[in-house]
Amino acid sequence: MLDTRELGRRPGALKELSRTVPAPGDLGIEVIGVPEGASMELDLRLESVMDGVLVTGTARAPLTGECVRCLEPLEQQCEADFQELFSYPDADDRSRPADTGDDAEDEETFRLEGDLLDLEPVLRDAVVLSLPLQPVCREDCPGLCPRCGARLADDPDHDHNEAADIRWAALEGLADSMRGGEKAEDNDPRSDGDDSQEK
Repeated sequence: MLDTRELGRRPGALKELSRTVPAPGDLGIEVIGVPEGASMELDLRLESVMDGVLVTGTARAPLTGECVRCLEPLEQQCEADFQELFSYPDADDRSRPADTGDDAEDEETFRLEGDLLDLEPVLRDAVVLSLPLQPVCREDCPGLCPRCGARLADDPDHDHNEAADIRWAALEGLADSMRGGEKAEDNDPRSDGDDSQEK
């Protein structure tokens, strides 16, 4: 919560401030996010306007997650810009010309609670929208081997000359023996003799 009493309600009044606040919980997506309690640095500009307080700012926070290609843990930094108008409690009644019956606009409106404004919903939207949907540990991360799951960045020459799983080894051995049997039949002279007798 930010106190706007010092700003007053005179349009054009301006106040700039910096804050360090702990990150709320669940600030992220499945693969990356801001750890709960991590320090978020906020640079804020509060401006009094006719209907409320216009808040413009930048949030910086550390991120933790995992690479979507190789699943290794990663740490990054995020920076999110935001701007939102917090209406005075009585501003909507004065400025709304008529009731349109549409409640969607009301749900998207942020309001001051007395002289206090709650930045958490705005910060949450700004930070989550700034997160990478496919975070990677590095741009050229080769990922994991599709056969055995080995991390290819650790072994660039990784290759499979034999079965990666012993359960498949028996099938590969059977396939080799079948191929060998076909070659033996092709080279068997008796098969040619049998064919000539039948003719």
